Amino acid sequence: MIVHLKFTGTIKKLLSAYLLVFHGSRDRRYQVAVEQLTQLVCDVQMHRPASGRSGSGNLATHSAETFVGMGLLELHPLPLHEQIREFAERSFAAGIHSIQVVPVFLLPGVHVMEDIPAEVARAQQALGSQAKIEIKPYLGKHPGLTGLLSAQQANMAADAWILLSHGSRRAGANQPIEDMAIKLGAVPAYWSVRSSLEKQVEALVNAGHRRIGILPYFLFAGAITDAISQYVSELSQRFSAVELQLAEPLGAGIALARLISDLAGE
Repeated sequence: MIVHLKFTGTIKKLLSAYLLVFHGSRDRRYQVAVEQLTQLVCDVQMHRPASGRSGSGNLATHSAETFVGMGLLELHPLPLHEQIREFAERSFAAGIHSIQVVPVFLLPGVHVMEDIPAEVARAQQALGSQAKIEIKPYLGKHPGLTGLLSAQQANMAADAWILLSHGSRRAGANQPIEDMAIKLGAVPAYWSVRSSLEKQVEALVNAGHRRIGILPYFLFAGAITDAISQYVSELSQRFSAVELQLAEPLGAGIALARLISDLAGE
């Protein structure tokens, strides 16, 4: 999917092409959300502030055509380096030779720190001097994500919070979750360690909490969030005197699109 954004005006300048890289999923809901979020990033790019940071009040005075596309690290017919190469070649036709790869991932795990850089390096080698490919910061580095989760908290009545992430096996990759949990006044739990959520719920119940909010730190609905919902229902039966509230994943909304656009413009 490549979306072309055209600004009308007296000056026309071709800027970068942005390739948003997602993990990939067979779940149709995930696929739809990825397409929606890519389109929203395009919409945000159309109104990018002159400062290059979203949230500024002044719009850029120049006109531009920007290419925004999406790539999948897994479950795509082509490996990512081939997707990048094809995207770059389409960008060349429009006179764009600067390719910005934005990893839309929440944790600095193996995919972000090893797999994507390796695929970008292969694409750069294949394209040679025709293109300059740059990897932008991954989505989870944006401090605005804490604000999105805080907004969810504001809409839920709870006296204790759990921040539930998938978790990563890479050393140090879970530290951002630990830090974010502190900011949110929550305790962290990891879905990759099945007992983690149960232990945190049990600890909060033993501490006297009776309304516990669970914030799933996932981008979109899918098989994992379905499994989480089922598991929370099971925990609710076990801890019948406690109200467990499960928030929605972050979702393909304009607020998330602004954060991604912000990273693309850094």
